[in-house]
Amino acid sequence: MVKKRNILVIEDDPDILEILDYNLQQEGFEVFSAEDGERGLREAAIHKPALILLDLMLPGIPGLEVCRRLRSKEATRNTPLIMVTAKGEESDIVAGLELGAHDYITKPFRVRELVARVHALLRRIDEPEPSPEERLEHGPLIIDLTRHEVTLNGNALELTLTEFRLLVGLASQSGRVIPRARLVQQITSGGYQITERNVDVHVAAIRRKLGDTGKQIVTVRGIGYKFRESL
Repeated sequence: MVKKRNILVIEDDPDILEILDYNLQQEGFEVFSAEDGERGLREAAIHKPALILLDLMLPGIPGLEVCRRLRSKEATRNTPLIMVTAKGEESDIVAGLELGAHDYITKPFRVRELVARVHALLRRIDEPEPSPEERLEHGPLIIDLTRHEVTLNGNALELTLTEFRLLVGLASQSGRVIPRARLVQQITSGGYQITERNVDVHVAAIRRKLGDTGKQIVTVRGIGYKFRESL
């Protein structure tokens, strides 16, 4: 018998918890839940979930702090994590992505979309990474495709899987304008429908991590982005 994959839902709204619990179980997952950040951290340590759904607006320990603590522990450092939040402020979303969240969805959300994102993220994590014998170099920025590493001025950068794929998609076609639709394919491999807003927020997170080098990622209004060779 195949063991069910378990999902931890950290959410303080009992109605949303009930809806997610029911629908995720219908999809074949085992579901654990916590209504505050402190309990969420305990449940994560006990059950070592395959994926975590984390609300940012939590009583006690805020969601962003929960995310930071999860990423500071070896057992949950790489656990797939989707932020579920009523907040729409870009700063909160970018902060979560920079702390290591893989994706986000805002309330109110469609349950079918959230479930689709859960499946898509797990597929992305399960996919073996391609290992071409090459790397991309743009001045002080080096992207090692074989080792899945990015360094800037010799310093390693911590990028999420989504950020890495986006950066590779842009840097591998420097000088060319890449439409958002193509970047969506780069992120998801067709796994789920992602909005242009998601792409924009992930690009913003990459720019912050790259510092001044992030200016090489240029917004092409109404189309997408391009990576230019130099500042």
